[in-house]
Order: sequence, then structure tokens, then C-alpha cells
Amino acid sequence: MSMTDPIADMLTRIRNAQLAGHANLTLPRSKLKVELAKILSNEGFIEGFVEDARGPQGDIKLFLKYDSANKGTIRGIRRVSRPSRRVYVGKDEVPRVRNGLGIAILTTPRGVLTDAQARRAGVGGEVICHVW
Repeated sequence: MSMTDPIADMLTRIRNAQLAGHANLTLPRSKLKVELAKILSNEGFIEGFVEDARGPQGDIKLFLKYDSANKGTIRGIRRVSRPSRRVYVGKDEVPRVRNGLGIAILTTPRGVLTDAQARRAGVGGEVICHVW
């Protein structure tokens, strides 16, 4: 089976693991996925992650986060730019997610940034996903 969109796969695995109440999940490693994991961790959507460099590609293990009512801290996570339909924004069109309650994650010339960081840095880029 060929994987045409490994990022969508990552988001779906996070969504499913959280719905099933798992404490963590493991997925194949890539530079972009590591950057996404860093942002999710920094923004408080996941507890954290560890990289496992074994094997040709390695893995990332994400530790999911739940509130006191055992609801996942990620209420929604949605892929925006897909291989079939790329979504790029200029520095003045960086989206706000749920009136600032969520974040958009972009790949920019300055690296992988949240919408707020991209606005501060004055850069646009490809909108990878929205998380709230």
C-alpha cells in the first residue's frame, strides 16, 4: 500500500488513538512529523513525544493528553493542504482557527510555525492543518 499523504495519516492516527483513549501512539518518523509533534507539544495539545531512531526511518512516539473528564485535549484536527490540493497563504492571509482558540500549522520559509508565529515573523506558507 502506498502512502500518498503521511501527514493526513498521522492526524487520523492521533484522532483515532484519542477516541480510543490510548495513552500514546507510535508512527513512522519524518522531519515534518517531528516538527508537527514539537508544535503540538509546545501548544499543550499533547504531553510530549520521543523519537526512536532505530531502523531506516525510525519512529515517533506521541504521548496523548486528556483533561480531568478524560476528554482528549485535541477537540479537532483537520488536514488543510493535501497532495491533491495544496493550500498556500500570503503573510496577510494567515488563517485564525476558531477565533484564536485553535492553531493553524504552516510550513514557511522560516520552518514549521503556528499561525501566531507566522504572523509575528511576517511570513506565509503552506497550511498543513488546523488543530483546536
